[in-house]
Amino acid sequence: MSVITENWQQQSAANKKKYKNWLQRVQRNKVLKQLPALHEEAFAQIDCLNCAACCKNYSPRFKTPDIKRISKHLKLKESVFIDTYLRLDEEGDYVVKQTPCAFLGEGNACSIYDVRPSDCARFPYTDEDVLLKRMNITLKNAEFCPAVFYVLEKLSNC
Repeated sequence: MSVITENWQQQSAANKKKYKNWLQRVQRNKVLKQLPALHEEAFAQIDCLNCAACCKNYSPRFKTPDIKRISKHLKLKESVFIDTYLRLDEEGDYVVKQTPCAFLGEGNACSIYDVRPSDCARFPYTDEDVLLKRMNITLKNAEFCPAVFYVLEKLSNC
């Protein structure tokens, strides 16, 4: 039976302390070997187009290569792209000016999917060491991303 249920968000909130304790004492190398398979398993059951909470509520960082690539794709000067879509956040990173993301289209599809920022392409980091290295990000992501919840549930119940 799948750990994904209708109330996964409530379960994630209730299990936050369990996840934090697990992340603090995890055997990194053992878990890193499991992540790719668990990532695939999670996304075999979860369709991001049914959710898009990441695009609706948060912003990726737009790094210089992302800005160059997306500007070229949109046929905009980099400065125009930045002025139109981005702002600097508290950490000095470029992020979207608005939520939901201006590139979130009909049916929760990304209108720049093929050239999306690297943060978007890598999200939710369930197949890489970021899941273990950046505990606060992982715990936050588990609150709004069912794939992170799925992977944490599977790993923390082993």
